[in-house]
Amino acid sequence: MRSIRFFPGLERLVNIAAIMCGYACLGLCLLIGYEIVARRLLGHSVQGVDELGGYILAITSAVGFSAALMHRMHTRIELGLSRFPVAIQACLNGVAILLLAGFTVFMLLQVWGTWQTSIAYGSRASTPLQTPLWIPQGLWLFGVALFAFVATSMLIHSCWLLLRTNYQMLNECYGPPSLQEEVDKSLAEAESQLENRPESKREPL
Repeated sequence: MRSIRFFPGLERLVNIAAIMCGYACLGLCLLIGYEIVARRLLGHSVQGVDELGGYILAITSAVGFSAALMHRMHTRIELGLSRFPVAIQACLNGVAILLLAGFTVFMLLQVWGTWQTSIAYGSRASTPLQTPLWIPQGLWLFGVALFAFVATSMLIHSCWLLLRTNYQMLNECYGPPSLQEEVDKSLAEAESQLENRPESKREPL
């Protein structure tokens, strides 16, 4: 599916953050696996696995919002949108990205306030790890800030396209993926899997 390549540097940053979150999830899986083995065979438990899992879930979710938005993977409901003229579709897609950007900024302000409160009061988790909450909340804040920055950048780009009356480009970048795009994506993924699959060797008769 076509990604929004209006700013390659921003897309690269989002992809790097998403890859780092993937490694964090992989590390959490290994830690959980060791926790299971340790409880069954060694008779002890690693303290704080569930706490770390909650932090990683919040951080990766925030970063995942940006990656999904960059690659047009958020769920969109298009009840009759394609039946409108191209100009009206562009205006509605612009309103959609405006509302999303406004929500992300609101969410960023709330997370910022939570982070500042944790710093001011020196808040710590009520767990055996006693984690200073400003550390995971700071990483969470980075993920939400990245999401807000991506959404705001898209809003600016969509406004620029509206001013230039480039409605077709705006719909291609910010409208919901069409059925043909979904089909092309599925076919491309299937072809990629076939190309990467090793050829089976025939047994000699």
